[in-house]
Amino acid sequence: MPAFGRAFLSEFPLDPSITYLNHGTVGVTPSRVLAAQQAIRDEIERQPSRFLLRELHAPATSVGCPREETPRLRVAAGQVGAFLGAQADDLVFVDNITTGANAVLRSFPFEPGDELLITDLGYGGIAAVARFATREKGAHVTTATMPWPFTPEGIADAIVEAAGPRTRLAVVDHIAADSALVLPVADIVARLHDKGVAVMVDGAHAPGAIAVDIAAIGADWYVANLHKWMWVPRSSGILWAAPERQASLHPAVISWGLDLGFTTTFDLPGTRDPSAHLAAPAAIALFEELGTEAVRAYNHDLAWQAAHHVSERWGTAFTTPESMIGTMATVTLPASLGTTRDDALRLRDALLLEDGIEIPVHAYRGQLRARISAQVYNDMDDMERLADAILKRAAVR
Repeated sequence: MPAFGRAFLSEFPLDPSITYLNHGTVGVTPSRVLAAQQAIRDEIERQPSRFLLRELHAPATSVGCPREETPRLRVAAGQVGAFLGAQADDLVFVDNITTGANAVLRSFPFEPGDELLITDLGYGGIAAVARFATREKGAHVTTATMPWPFTPEGIADAIVEAAGPRTRLAVVDHIAADSALVLPVADIVARLHDKGVAVMVDGAHAPGAIAVDIAAIGADWYVANLHKWMWVPRSSGILWAAPERQASLHPAVISWGLDLGFTTTFDLPGTRDPSAHLAAPAAIALFEELGTEAVRAYNHDLAWQAAHHVSERWGTAFTTPESMIGTMATVTLPASLGTTRDDALRLRDALLLEDGIEIPVHAYRGQLRARISAQVYNDMDDMERLADAILKRAAVR
């Protein structure tokens, strides 16, 4: 295997003419894992009924007799669970984090006047689910504003203090989307539980990026994507639920698994292509071959170094504590580039279409910010190209 950095790009199907700094939004699957997924698809097509109706999940229809073999989805769930600190029986596959969050928030027994707490760092899609789930039942969403500058203690205090007497449920990011901040979720969960608030942790960016021990976090639910930093093909995510929360939890799509237990209910949403989920063990095997800690350390160090380097070149401040950096870093752009969402969208398009750099740019509190994703196919040359492109545009403007 080549060393991490530009040479490692050959292990991914990315266009080498593009500087890809957006693994956090749309992850890229290594070619070896894609080959494993295709082998699974080929196996399905040789005997589709046997694979999908007899071997994939626990028997819940009239096809076939009970089997001694562990269903394929449960085998894969066991390996994913071991990687993420969870028991297989507490973990199910979902298409993505949005699907998992829909199941949790729309199953929750809100009553009129109840509050669901989110933060202004949360992902917009999850905020939309929160609004929909609460308004169906006469509850409402409360948004906590996080204090600047960001610190683990300041964010934890702000979230806990925002929970009021009618707060029934809180959604807390493990790694916040736009800001890329790693939050102290175990501490936040424990303190919210002390106030009688249930907690769903949004772990969209955590698996593969940082060490994750789901059970140790102590949340009521943990939802995450595997198709970002864990290198699993799209679309694949997981939903973990504490044992006492499983009986009342239902997927958005109800099918043959109804009333047959937590895992069977979610394993049977109707006919779908399960190959992405079943390829997760191949992604884990690649991590282990390369060295899971070595991959995480390279990505973390590159993100940390890149953030300081580009901010220094741009003359902007980067004050995020290293403990809040995983494999991404969000850096403030020069003020001359604008302040609005439209400015951010124009800059993002220009960087891709004219400079060949794919990176998310967003407006937050009157400043434009770019979120750098550091993956094993990136190196500091990529960051230098980004720094040069931004300086060129700042000077022109």
